Amino acid sequence: MLYGAMKVSVGAGLKLAFRPWVEGKEHVPAAGPAILASNHLSFSDSFFLPAILDRKVTFIAKAEYFTSPGVKGKLTAAFFRGVGQLPVDRSGARGAGEEAVRSAVAVLERGELFGIYPEGTRSPDGRLYRGKPGGLARVALATGAPVIPVAMIDTEKIQPPGKIVPKLMRPGIRIGEPLDFSRYRGMESDRFILRSVTDEVMYAIMKLSGQEYVDVYATAAKRMLAEEAKKRRPDPR
Repeated sequence: MLYGAMKVSVGAGLKLAFRPWVEGKEHVPAAGPAILASNHLSFSDSFFLPAILDRKVTFIAKAEYFTSPGVKGKLTAAFFRGVGQLPVDRSGARGAGEEAVRSAVAVLERGELFGIYPEGTRSPDGRLYRGKPGGLARVALATGAPVIPVAMIDTEKIQPPGKIVPKLMRPGIRIGEPLDFSRYRGMESDRFILRSVTDEVMYAIMKLSGQEYVDVYATAAKRMLAEEAKKRRPDPR
C-alpha cells in the first residue's frame, strides 16, 4: 500500500518533471519473478526505474538508511521502505553478501521483481565497471529467475556532484531481452560459473548503454581516484 502511494506521488512527479524515455519495456514480464540488473550512474536510478514500470521493484539498501535516529531518520526509513528498498546489515564478516542473497531469493520466491546493480556502487566517472559475481549470479542460479539487463542513460547528468538543484532533462532507460541461466541451476558455488554469468550480463548492459567498459571494480577505481586527488592537494605546511 505504501509502495503504491509512493509510486503515485514520487513516481508520477519524476515522470512529469523529467519525462524519461524508455525502450524495451515489453521485456519485463507482466507476472512472475525476474531480476533487473542495471548499470549504476546516480542515486536516482532506484527511483526512475520503478517509476516507469507497472510492477513493484525491490532493491537492497544499507541498513543505516533504516536505523538513523530522530525525526529525519524515521522519515528516511519510511521513504526507503516506501520505494521498495530492503535493509541489509553490512557489518558482518562477509558484509551484505549472505543476507543480501537470502533477501533477494525471498523476493523472487514471492514471484516479484528484484533490482540489483552488479557493479556494487555508482560509477565514479560514467564508465561501466566490472560486475561483482557474489550477488547477481548467485541469486540467478539459486532461483532460476531470468536476468533482464537494464541501461540507465544520462541519469548522472541530472544532479552532478556539488550541484544542489537538479537539471531538468530527459534521462533514458533501455531494457534488454531476458537472459536465461537455468542451464547453470544449482552451480552457484562454482566461482568460474559465477564469473561467466556476471560477465555475460555486464556485456549485455554495455551493449545497451554504449558505455566504455573498464575491467576493474568500481570500488577500486574510487579508491584510486581518491588517492590521486589526495596527492594533488597542496601541502598545508
